Amino acid sequence: MTKPAATVRGRKGHQTRERLLGAAIAEFRRAGMAAAEIGPIVSAAGVAHGTFFFHFPTKEHVLIELERREEDRMATELTRIYAEPHDVRTTLTQAVAALQKLKSRLGRHLFKDFLALHFSSTRPPTDEWTTHPLIVAVVEDLQHARDRGEIPADVDVMHNGISFLVGLYALLITIPEPIREPFLDEYLDTYLRGLRVLA
Repeated sequence: MTKPAATVRGRKGHQTRERLLGAAIAEFRRAGMAAAEIGPIVSAAGVAHGTFFFHFPTKEHVLIELERREEDRMATELTRIYAEPHDVRTTLTQAVAALQKLKSRLGRHLFKDFLALHFSSTRPPTDEWTTHPLIVAVVEDLQHARDRGEIPADVDVMHNGISFLVGLYALLITIPEPIREPFLDEYLDTYLRGLRVLA
């Protein structure tokens, strides 16, 4: 029995999108999003120039798709770690570690583009924190810590969790790696004091 034409077209469309995404990520990793050209991407994917824009209206849409996948990956890993007994410092340090692993996977250029996406003025205006699995994982774990009595009941863990991650993105973009560690340590301590973590 032959598969319906729509199913075959859908599968081919998905395969084409995946090839384009892989080729675009490789080009962004090499040159950064701003300097990346569409020509090498479509050539590597083996498709016509216009096919890229059919699947990704702008280069930023490639980053949005990559962000969705990577945030799912990081949130899954954090949720696994957070299932074990831990303290609030571990909640935050593991979020930092997840982003440092991401940098290793993406490379310097693409990592900066990935984080800068959070500050883009062209980001869709309906973008809410609840659509970001990484943010949800951190905020939910802080809520659990508050429920356990490790954080005072009047602390707004949602606000603190979101601002911690957004500030962390900015710090990772702007502070050069050779001098970053002391800044990260102080940043972490500042947020632990802001959360008023109970010993």
